[in-house]
Amino acid sequence: MNAFCNFLKSTIGRKVLMALTGLVLVGFVMGHMLGNLQIFLGAEAINAYAYKLHEVLPSSALWAVRLFLLASVAIHIWAAVTLTLDNRRARPSGYDADRVIQASYSSRTMRMSGVILLAFIVFHLAHFTARVVPGMQYEDPGVIEETEVPLVKKGEAVLKNGEVVMTFNVNDMMISGFQVWWVSAFYVIATGLLCMHLTHGVSSMFQTVGLRNALWRKRLDKLALAYGWVVFLGFAMIPIAVLGGILEKDPSGGLVSGVMEPSESATLAQTEQN
Repeated sequence: MNAFCNFLKSTIGRKVLMALTGLVLVGFVMGHMLGNLQIFLGAEAINAYAYKLHEVLPSSALWAVRLFLLASVAIHIWAAVTLTLDNRRARPSGYDADRVIQASYSSRTMRMSGVILLAFIVFHLAHFTARVVPGMQYEDPGVIEETEVPLVKKGEAVLKNGEVVMTFNVNDMMISGFQVWWVSAFYVIATGLLCMHLTHGVSSMFQTVGLRNALWRKRLDKLALAYGWVVFLGFAMIPIAVLGGILEKDPSGGLVSGVMEPSESATLAQTEQN
């Protein structure tokens, strides 16, 4: 046990921890982006996605995932900070000036972008989870009020035990939030920094675990760059689409009839769900 703890405290151990937690966060970012992009499929799709996460998945499992992600973020930050402090203490004078010539812009701004991204994570959680961001129009439906709409499948309300299944209107909540221009601007800038951070981080991750050599370096760097751009475009296009009027609110939650009451054909949706 002591040997394992000493390894984790060593430079290589902390680099491995940083790479592994980074891998976890890279996977989460991609999954989160793909989930959010379902808003382009309509209110029915994004609301059903959120319903499955919060209602179908056991609450204990959901909290386990949340705690695991928070632990990954904490370990990643701890490893980054301690390694940075160690590097500064070990550097000879004039080292930084020589290093800047060879380093990429993404690598030179890793610490700065990391701090801003941490602030972005806090803002993001406050915005869409706690909904306590100052200046937001909380009285609008879907921002602070828990506006519920029918769970919809193929345009019809889903029934369970003869009653309409209700779910939170995530579609309108997201659109309400991004209709505030400065919020959308901050999200686009933050996702740009996220792109830069991930581009260098993914590339460094392969090097840390010994998978990047002279032959594969350029290929892996291109893969990391492509990943970063995909993440940036995937996240940024949502607030841009809201401000551009492409995405709009749907108080019905995606019902074909556009009304809250279910039609007789909703029984079909119940049958298919079961």
